[in-house]
This record gives sequence, C-alpha cells and structure tokens, in this order.
Amino acid sequence: MKTILKNLLLIIPLICLLFSSCERDDLEPLSPTIDNVEVGLSNNEIGVIGRDFHFNAEILAGEKIDLVQIKIEPKDGETYDSPWSFEMSWDKFKGVKNATVHEHFNIPDEAVEGVYDFIIVVSDENGAVLEEIRSITIYLPDNLPVDPILSIISTYDTKTSRSIYKYSGGQVFGDPDYTLYMDDLPRANFFVAGIKGEGQFYVVLIKKELNHKPESIDAIDYSKTIIWDIEKHTGVEEAQDLANINFDTEAYPDFLIGAEFDNNEPTPNPISGLKAWEAGQYYLGFLYENTSYNMSLFHYTEVTLEM
Repeated sequence: MKTILKNLLLIIPLICLLFSSCERDDLEPLSPTIDNVEVGLSNNEIGVIGRDFHFNAEILAGEKIDLVQIKIEPKDGETYDSPWSFEMSWDKFKGVKNATVHEHFNIPDEAVEGVYDFIIVVSDENGAVLEEIRSITIYLPDNLPVDPILSIISTYDTKTSRSIYKYSGGQVFGDPDYTLYMDDLPRANFFVAGIKGEGQFYVVLIKKELNHKPESIDAIDYSKTIIWDIEKHTGVEEAQDLANINFDTEAYPDFLIGAEFDNNEPTPNPISGLKAWEAGQYYLGFLYENTSYNMSLFHYTEVTLEM
C-alpha cells in the first residue's frame, strides 16, 4: 500500500506539469495596450486639409512592438464627395517594449471633407494585433467653424530696442539675436487672427533641459514653466484679431528677466525650483486655445539666456 501511494505521489506532479504545459500552449499571445491617445491637437479630433495633424499615444507591447500604423477610412453611413482614405505607419518603434508615439504629419491636399474612422493599429512581434477606432472630422480651411492663425510675433528688449525674435507669415524676419539677458525688460507681442467666442493665449519660457514643450495650454506643467504673459477673450461673435497690446493706452505687457515671480493668473508663481533662472537654452513658446470651438495652435523658438 505504501508503495502504491508513493508511486501516486510521484505521478501526480507529472500530470499537473503536463496539464499546465498544455494550458500554456493554448494561451493567446499577450496583446499590446494603448493609453493617453490624442487625435488632433488638444485631442479635438479635427484635421485640416493641407495642414499639420497631431497624433499621440502611449503603447505597451505584449512582447515587443513590431509596427504602429494609423488608417483614416470612410465611416459607415457617411457620404463623401469622392472616395478617399489614408494610412501611415512607423517602424522606428520596432523592438521596444513601450513607447510614446508623438507624431505630426500633414493631412494630404487631396483629402476629402467628412467624418472618418481614425484607426490605430499596433502589431506585436508575438503576432498579436490591437486596433482602436476614434472619429475624426476633416475640414477644408475655409469651412472651419473658427480658424485662428498666429500672424505676428515681435519680441524685443525695451531698454535697447534689440530684436530677440520676430516672426510673421510663417517665417522669421528682421535680424533677431535669440538672446535674453538678466535684468532685461523684454516685450513679447503677438497677433492672432480669426478668433471668435472664448479663448486664451499664453507666452511661456521653459528650460530646454527640462524636456517639456507643451503643445496645448492644458498640457503645461507649471513646475517647469515660466508664464510670461496671459491674454484672454470672451464673447467675440465675429472673427477678429487678438493682441496683447492695449491700443487705447498703448500699454504693453513687460516681463523682467530675473523676476522673483512670473505673470501667471490669478496668482503669480515663484520662479524657483526646476524653473529657477540659470544660463542656458530655453524654449520661448506661444500657445493659443479657443475653448468655444476646441481649436488650438502653438509656436516655439529657442533662445539663450546669458547671466
């Protein structure tokens, strides 16, 4: 009897091992997962024909990423002036376990207006495939409900009239030196054309080494960002310009380089910690957000702070 029991005790682990091995063989490969998806700037799910489009996603592979792809396909039940679809893929993430996919590309000139399925496809090296579908509305520029355009930026030192950065019509002009100095009192004037409803415009200064370059106001990390200026508009019914200049009083917002506090509203933030003043490269950023129509824009240049 003891011999039989001993033999059973030896056989049972082998049976369990056999069954567990079979179960492992039957398991499906682990599928990748996707998080923090943004389709369009500020995740507004809007694309404009001929213009830049923003796509962001954080991907975790089951094993390792093989390919990341997006497809824009006609949506069932929608009608279009002509057939059109689009796809783009990135293999630069191949072989990594996780990646932040932050890409910009132009909506092609031949795109057709309408509402489409925006399909995100992530293929894993283990053969698993994940598809996630969002919606996207594609417009011709003339048919946008609001079309804010950053038309002019003029940044200069008020003490010397030295040009720091000037931008208009999509290009830099004048002879800017891209340099800030401690105790400078520079102005960063801007004009945004085509604003309506409610919105706000931020001028920001961020150390390049902090690797923070927000593309929307909602994405600003205030522990890393110096707020240079904020301008807001409300109740604008017809498209007009927004500027941070009071034309009645000719008042301009100034900002002291080396100040103890920034110009955040309603409460200025101390310029300390990660964003404490120090010599080096900075991002000078201009961000606009239209909260009525969920449209945003941003523009950056690099400047050097010399102590």
